[in-house]
Order: sequence, then structure tokens, then C-alpha cells
Amino acid sequence: MDPTDPGFWDVRYEAGRTPWEFPGVPAPLARFLARHPGHGARVLIPGCGSAHELPAFAAAGYVPTAVDFSTAAVARARATLPPHLEPCLLAADFFLHPFPPAPFDLIYERTFLCALPPSRWPAVGERCARLLRPGGRLIGLFFHGPKEDGPPFGLAPDEAGQLFGGAFEQLHDEPVPAAESAPLFAGQERWQEWRRR
Repeated sequence: MDPTDPGFWDVRYEAGRTPWEFPGVPAPLARFLARHPGHGARVLIPGCGSAHELPAFAAAGYVPTAVDFSTAAVARARATLPPHLEPCLLAADFFLHPFPPAPFDLIYERTFLCALPPSRWPAVGERCARLLRPGGRLIGLFFHGPKEDGPPFGLAPDEAGQLFGGAFEQLHDEPVPAAESAPLFAGQERWQEWRRR
């Protein structure tokens, strides 16, 4: 099956085979939220899966929008979200959904990019640039590992710069300790922050 087809992910969520998911809020994100409270800033979470991070963004003062094109993933997320956050979760395609015209202040990446074949990565970078306001940030955990037999499809050391360097300026880049990642990604993730030019 094709990972660009929602059915590929529906099968896995329905069976509970989701080794890419981190059961909670990753420590690098928790540290970011402690340093950068939202004060009403709008954040987009593409490919949100079970949306574990959505309540954390809301609690930190952000206005979150989480999207996933897998209806099984969205159903799984809805089963755990508090009722007041359910409207923040959309069964939608990141590339096609007509988001409101006001741009986002923040986009959070975690396992969305690596879930897609590398041929789709330029479209991710372009869409993020269009959806973020100038000065807005693309932040998150980026998988740097092998591409073979993906997903997950890993970035090579210089690929993030090639993807985002035109529209974004990198502000921060550091390795994520293995203990702070899901086992599938342990020792192969980097926390990165990019600012929209």
C-alpha cells in the first residue's frame, strides 16, 4: 500500500500498530512550551495521529488545529480528547484543506514528514511556507535516519536545509536524547526550529 493513501494508515490505527507514536508530550516540546507560552498564537499540527500534543498546546495558551487524513487516527484521537478540544481536530488533508486565510504562527512537526515519501517533501516545505506568517516558526522533531523500507523515511544531514532553507532561517538544531524518543526513532531525531523569512 501507498503511505500517501489514507487507507495505509487506517489499517495500522485500527490494528493498534503505531510504533511511531510517542505516548504523551515529547520532552523537547514540553521545554519549548515552557519557554514560549502561546498567548493566543495559532498552531497547526499536520499528520497529528492520536493528537497527544494538542492538549499541551492548548494548556500553554495556543489555539491549536490538528489535522490527519486517516479517519481511524482521528477517531482514536477523538476518543481521548476532552470535549472542549474536539473542534480543534479535523479529518482533513494537509495539502488540500482550505484553512482560514489568517496564517498560522506555528507549525509543529512530528512524524508527518517522515511518513511521506521523499518525493512529497518539497510540497510539505512549500505548504508550510504558505501557511505560516512571516516570522512564524516551524518547530519539531525531525527524523534523521535511513530512507530504505520506509516509512519512516529519514532525512540525510543536509536535507532539511535544502527543503526549508529558501523560505526559512534555522534558529535551533540539537540531537534528541534516545530516552526522549519513541523506540522506533531513538537516537535518530533532532529538535529543530525554523523561522519563516
